[in-house]
Amino acid sequence: MVGRAPNSHRVLRREHLVAPVETSASMRLTEFWARMDRHLGPAYSRTWAETQVLSELGGRTVVEALDQGENPKTVWRAVWAHLQLPASER
Repeated sequence: MVGRAPNSHRVLRREHLVAPVETSASMRLTEFWARMDRHLGPAYSRTWAETQVLSELGGRTVVEALDQGENPKTVWRAVWAHLQLPASER
């Protein structure tokens, strides 16, 4: 068979070892915090994220949700909805 090593079911190629490309459903934490700073100001965004409980996050704060492994894009969408930001900022 072409592309198969003897006694194996599948040949691992270099492209199989590369980390997956980020999709539109993901967001880096740096981008998340940049958006927070842009909309709430750098002096207030962290405090807001630590104290504001959002129903969209299951009754958690932004920091709690992120610390518990929630995707930053999911958290951003909850912040976006809570703050009623324009669709262009989603």
